[in-house]
Amino acid sequence: MSDSLNTPDAPAPADPHAPGSSIRHTRAKGEPRFPDGPKADPAGSHFERRIRSFQPRRSRVTAGQADALQRLWPVWGLDIDGQQVIDLGELFGNDRPVVLEIGFGMGEATAQMAAGDPDTNILAVDVHTPGQGNLLNLADQGGMANVRVANGDAIILLREMLTPDALDGLRVYFPDPWPKKRHHKRRLIQPEFLTLAATRLRPGALVHCATDWEPYAEQMLDVLTSHPDFENTQADGGFAPRPAFRPLTRFEGQGLDKGHVVNDLLFRRVPHKSA
Repeated sequence: MSDSLNTPDAPAPADPHAPGSSIRHTRAKGEPRFPDGPKADPAGSHFERRIRSFQPRRSRVTAGQADALQRLWPVWGLDIDGQQVIDLGELFGNDRPVVLEIGFGMGEATAQMAAGDPDTNILAVDVHTPGQGNLLNLADQGGMANVRVANGDAIILLREMLTPDALDGLRVYFPDPWPKKRHHKRRLIQPEFLTLAATRLRPGALVHCATDWEPYAEQMLDVLTSHPDFENTQADGGFAPRPAFRPLTRFEGQGLDKGHVVNDLLFRRVPHKSA
């Protein structure tokens, strides 16, 4: 450190934990970015290389987010490595209902829903490192012990790490619409995904999707309506009003100001068919 920092005329060093400050650390080659935090590729090469509906993003992380990742990941974080079956009761420390949320962005809406319904556990999955740190920080500051943050591929989580009927709900809010026709195969809400999700959802579990991309909303409605494991909660078979428990996010508000139409879909898992 330069001696000039100890002179009266030198400016005080910036607080590394101030909001918006970005972490700057020179790492040795091969040194993990967050030694006690989420892994860059938790599943590694253990599983097939298929078309993904997401792209990992480890963009700039503020000092506060990095601090939350280091402190809280060992307690509230989960790397989706596909190598273990999760006991959700053990993960949350109770037997309350568990809702899986796929793609939570920066986590503000997730934190609001967790605070508004402390009797429901939320297993929130994303691959965006700043968002993971931000959600952990929000949960910590708000005393929300009903949030766990999972890092990695939600397909591997569902297929390899959750038991049948483990979940009481599934939330997919504003997933990447992959607007170009050649990329539609990357969209998450597809028949194959719903078939897998149905095996992990208890009868009566609510599947809640929301999107501001109208062509994707129509596809979601078609795919969910035609799937035998789900039924629309709306008598007219259409879209649902935004339920009170889903907060209006800043991103959504900006879209509405621009004239975007946001559609919610609420479907229930139908009872299992007898063999």
